[in-house]
Amino acid sequence: MDKNIHTGEKLNTRDECCKTFLETSDLKTHLKVNTNEMTHSCNLCGKSFSQLTHLKVHQKRHTAVREYMCFECEKTFTSAKCLKKHQRIHVGEKPYKCSHCDKRFFLSEHLKRHERTHSSEKPHVCDQCGKSFVQKQQLTGHKNRYHTGERPFTCDQCGKGFTQSSHLKDHMNIHTREKLHTCDQCGKTFLSSSTLKKHLAVHTHEKPHSCHLCGKSFSCLQYLKKHEKTHSGAREYMCFECGKTFTAANSLKLHQRIHTGEKPYKCSHCDKRFTQAIYRKTHEMIHTGEKPYHCGACGKRFSRSSRLHSHTKNKHST
Repeated sequence: MDKNIHTGEKLNTRDECCKTFLETSDLKTHLKVNTNEMTHSCNLCGKSFSQLTHLKVHQKRHTAVREYMCFECEKTFTSAKCLKKHQRIHVGEKPYKCSHCDKRFFLSEHLKRHERTHSSEKPHVCDQCGKSFVQKQQLTGHKNRYHTGERPFTCDQCGKGFTQSSHLKDHMNIHTREKLHTCDQCGKTFLSSSTLKKHLAVHTHEKPHSCHLCGKSFSCLQYLKKHEKTHSGAREYMCFECGKTFTAANSLKLHQRIHTGEKPYKCSHCDKRFTQAIYRKTHEMIHTGEKPYHCGACGKRFSRSSRLHSHTKNKHST
């Protein structure tokens, strides 16, 4: 067998892919991986693996045998390989460099995931609708959101369900009215710093994201991406009532209220109801007299950002 290593002779060949191996055991392992044969099962949770070594690593999670300790932070691991990967955090070692840009990574799987952003490769395909994703967890989230209807994270205040814990956390702020991020231009408050950042573009009129096809600019990247779909013709979400198609699931959901007559947003001052929260908010300014948008040049105030924009363009543009 040592002779085969030096001569390069590989005696065991798989007919389907012509790949060769030095030992029959290596060939058998390869066959299990490619045929998805899971012969080794965990007796504690039932999870199956194609290789015995993978099962043994998994079982250590149940027994809590964590033999390998990091001397920097005393964190323990089930294998030397996991410890070695972890230690890169302390030394700052990032051995995996992207071949398209200068970004570097601790782990090869992180590099592989990043490089897909350059190649537009989306290997994880939904078997229900054919939509593809860069990451496996994105596919899982998509299936839970649009196909299974499963919403495991439930609000204990109103019973509303969510597909992700982060979405539930954002929703809970609605009940507590906890708004920590305030705009210093108009005093409006927001649940997150990212939402405040998007809002600030209303005052600055900053639109850094431009469409490379028509030149139209947007304040948020997500608005640009939605706009680009109008060029590509990608309208994946269809209303089964009238056949109208939309580029985003949220747009479809709002549209369907036309058919159902649903108006979930009620004015807190009168009995008028609205299909969207933004329509209710605009309406409520009639009752409150609120004018949150002010002109930086003359101080005049407006209830809508569009009116401020028109005023600035007509009165102060040079």
